[in-house]
Amino acid sequence: MEPMLPEIGHADLGDLCIDLVGKASAFAGKLNPVVRQSVGHLVRSMNCYYSNLIEGHNTHLRDIDRAIAENFSSEPEKRALQKEAVAHIEVQKIIDAVHDPKCSPLSKEYILWLHKEFCERLPEELLWVNNPDTGVKIQVNPGMMRDGMVVVGKHIPPYPENLDCFMERFNEAYAPEKLSKTTWILASAAAHHRLLWIHPFYDGNGRVARLMSYATLRRLGIGSELWSVARGLARNVGTYKKFLEAADEPRRGDLDGRGTLSHEALVNFCVFFLQTCLDQIDFMENLLDFKTLSERIRIYVEEEIALKRLPKGSYALLREALLVGAFERGQAKELTGYKERMARDVLADLLKKRFLVSDGPRAPVRLGFPIDVVERWFPQLYPATK
Repeated sequence: MEPMLPEIGHADLGDLCIDLVGKASAFAGKLNPVVRQSVGHLVRSMNCYYSNLIEGHNTHLRDIDRAIAENFSSEPEKRALQKEAVAHIEVQKIIDAVHDPKCSPLSKEYILWLHKEFCERLPEELLWVNNPDTGVKIQVNPGMMRDGMVVVGKHIPPYPENLDCFMERFNEAYAPEKLSKTTWILASAAAHHRLLWIHPFYDGNGRVARLMSYATLRRLGIGSELWSVARGLARNVGTYKKFLEAADEPRRGDLDGRGTLSHEALVNFCVFFLQTCLDQIDFMENLLDFKTLSERIRIYVEEEIALKRLPKGSYALLREALLVGAFERGQAKELTGYKERMARDVLADLLKKRFLVSDGPRAPVRLGFPIDVVERWFPQLYPATK
């Protein structure tokens, strides 16, 4: 599977890495930490939704929201996909809370941990795969590499007896202590393909690869709970799979590197991956711009007030939560300009409908994102619903 890394001076890869560091750093400091936490819950669901979509599992946003509240469907297939969504979200929560293993995300140890944590949360019916040639069902063991052969499209991954050898090379090539920060950023892209090329598990490889990339970018200080590369990959899934398949191809001649696989194709995949990261940072930065987001919230609230679904004074409280992150309940009177009882009623209504949320009956309140407002407050975050 050589080369393991593209040449850093090729195809403006160095410039892409520098741009990624700069944009990620600038974006990270724009939101209040409390608002950032609230947005993070929304983006985890988004990341899960798009990762499911790449796997061909179209789990509706409302079904994900219900699953988080442990309100599962009575339909077996839908319930299984809901539990799959919750599994993804819970593993990402562990990564976001920095409770994941301290080893490099680009290591066999971390990859086995990801697979184990994800698969142990899946329902039994999702832990079986069918051999397309024999029809025999094969059990997926959480955190354990496959012990049989698989075929992925045109690609035949390594024999099971060679998986340890390939994963050892993976560890060696992407060991962070051997890499500069720029090279480690490149490694986050290259390793995404190389792990899928090794295909160490019977199932769950794509999910693990995307969680690995997410964790690596977070460890680098580039990724955050505010954006997800999975959204960009899913919205360009044809291009994503095209570049993945091309990077499986053997060397194309004397001018195509010195390894067994195509260096040019690996470069092209890394360029696509890094550009996708940049695109998603730009998208979320524009979406979360205070001026435009507060205006979308204002327009929405005015419409809901006209329809008598929200009380007057709601926008003042929501805007304050967006601006400062959290505020004390006693501030509602000052913010709305109403008498205390009326201000308290406005606050109570927003809490009941989860436009505002709180950790306790007397705790400060912060912005919430009920499912009904996501499409209006965050246009294009998800595909348009039919």
